[in-house]
Amino acid sequence: MTIGTLTTPNPYFLAPLAGYTDAPFRRIAHEWGSGCAVTEMVSAEGLARDGKNTLHLLRRYEGEDNLIIQIFAPDRDPVGRCLDTLLSYRPSMIDLNCGCPVNKVVRTGAGSALMKDPGRIHSIVSFLCANAPCPVSVKFRLGWDSASENYLEVADACIDAGASMLTLHARTRGQMYSGKADWDKIRILKDHVRGQNAAVFASGDIFCGADALEVMARTGCDGVMFARGAIGNPFIFRQTELAAKGIDWSADVQVRISTLIRHLDYMIEDSGEAKAVREMRKHAMGYLKGLEGASKAKAAINSAMTRDDYLRALEAVESAASAVR
Repeated sequence: MTIGTLTTPNPYFLAPLAGYTDAPFRRIAHEWGSGCAVTEMVSAEGLARDGKNTLHLLRRYEGEDNLIIQIFAPDRDPVGRCLDTLLSYRPSMIDLNCGCPVNKVVRTGAGSALMKDPGRIHSIVSFLCANAPCPVSVKFRLGWDSASENYLEVADACIDAGASMLTLHARTRGQMYSGKADWDKIRILKDHVRGQNAAVFASGDIFCGADALEVMARTGCDGVMFARGAIGNPFIFRQTELAAKGIDWSADVQVRISTLIRHLDYMIEDSGEAKAVREMRKHAMGYLKGLEGASKAKAAINSAMTRDDYLRALEAVESAASAVR
């Protein structure tokens, strides 16, 4: 699909996930068929100050030609001050986060707090569209709470400011990640902006290929952002592509284990073994979910200190799989 100057092989994207969508995870997702990926949330203020930890979030893996960089800010000021640095990292698209519900972000006036003031969203998006050579997108929620759902007003502000893509996480900030995402609201949004030359992406409760096809069929949206459904499950991208062709597929035990190890190796390459074996634990839980012998393996991984510890921990899963065969 094509969105402004961004062209991707498919409309199945890896969503921005704080603490997860670093370069190694994006690399694994790409290998399994993601059309494009979004960085973790990047603080515009941290970027303006050249913060070491902030800049690390923008590192690409070798060969990562397309990368959507997501920023968060309470208003236009830090966005203006960080723009030169931001553009030096060659974003294929800049995404403004208006959806993060966590308190430490909301307290600054950023993330979901921006839903309270569509005028501030318009100001930030119009500045980016006027000064960046790449398309601009916005990720937002239904509203601050159920009594103030203003996602259509926010969409109008974004499109008027020049946004090329809208991603709706179909929950309010008040819901956080609880309850069910209201996919019908994504359909309403798509109908509302039809003919406005802005792509609409769905987010929320998309945990398998069948979910992705269902939300696209029900809403008419242009693409899907896989978030929690991709953690420990980069196979979801291939699963979706195959499901669209009528093929029912899921990764077997050996594929899941070999991909887990490759993911760990990419993390070791990126940040060293000591840090990687700790950071990989949260991904490993997803890779192992539902497998025979997983409980024993998870316990061992939670205390693993080396790559070899991971290999030994995974023997229980491999043994269980062999016994079944």
